[in-house]
Amino acid sequence: MVLIEIGFHGVRMQNNGFSKTLYFHKLLIFKGFNFYLVLSPRLASSLLYPLCIQMVHVLPEASELQPAGTSKLRESDMSASDVVRFKTTATKSNLAQGKVWLVGAGPGDPDLLTIKALRSIEQADIILFDNLVSQAIRDLFPASTPAFYVGKIKDAHSIPQNELNDLLVEKAEQGLNVCRIKGGDAFVFGRGGEEILRVKEAGIDVELVPGITAAAGCTSYAGIPLTHRGVSQGCTFVTGHAEKELGVNWKSLAQLEHTLVFYMGLSKANMISTNLITEGLSAQTPAALIENGCCPEQRVIRGELRDLAEMVSREQVQSPALIVVGDVVNLADRLDWFKAMTDQQNTKTQIKKLSA
Repeated sequence: MVLIEIGFHGVRMQNNGFSKTLYFHKLLIFKGFNFYLVLSPRLASSLLYPLCIQMVHVLPEASELQPAGTSKLRESDMSASDVVRFKTTATKSNLAQGKVWLVGAGPGDPDLLTIKALRSIEQADIILFDNLVSQAIRDLFPASTPAFYVGKIKDAHSIPQNELNDLLVEKAEQGLNVCRIKGGDAFVFGRGGEEILRVKEAGIDVELVPGITAAAGCTSYAGIPLTHRGVSQGCTFVTGHAEKELGVNWKSLAQLEHTLVFYMGLSKANMISTNLITEGLSAQTPAALIENGCCPEQRVIRGELRDLAEMVSREQVQSPALIVVGDVVNLADRLDWFKAMTDQQNTKTQIKKLSA
């Protein structure tokens, strides 16, 4: 018999629709079994918790139980392959179906989360998050809730979309309340519609929580209004990525006189500028690149439409980034507030360091 002390792990348990977090304190391993003390949150937080033992359980290996991760999640630890294995043991008492929240996390700043989004995160039994959910927002995930990375970056998908759709159904059918959280808004180039369709087809309760889409959030933080009286009476959002072929009516876009915002367009910058100029939009039209919008490391690079691809290359712009085309870009100098605020904060930080 070997005594092992590894501290507490929070695990969310569900019984007849009642969700509760219990804390499992591993005491020892004996003949292949793990012995745990099981405490409620109230008792676990007591200074006298060693004396407040509610029950002693014999549980399977911890790797099968899948205890919660830390608040700073590491994608290598909690990946799409891990979530497939995460499950509850099917018994008559926990066969109640869970539900799915499809949550828009906004463009990165945790202060832009809606109250409803935060409530969904806190109520979930399991969290599935995308690549565009910022670390600052991931840090808000409860430490006792298992969270798994199921995101995509160019040419590197952690899980195929159809399998992810099925995974949402599978976890809800296991009785788990699932928070599926995406950057921006799930219904704006986020494939949220595909996920909800699959969940609804399975007869599972689903709720959509809108988020601030990147085009609205990032341009606001860059001091670029999407519309401005006398400058632009409309805005159009376009994706630079398509599953097969990018079916864009470039002539219509060039003649709209709208602010144009391109999502996922960095690798297509030359194609975007070439097509718009060919269809009649002035090569001198102001254009901006917004990298890591709504985050402390946000960068805004401005120039003209004809120089768009060169701007991407010269400044080594990385995803996530938006492309904004239109005369409203020229208002950024007068309307900027975020850069001025962060510069002031950085100056104060440097002064503190020098005076320490």
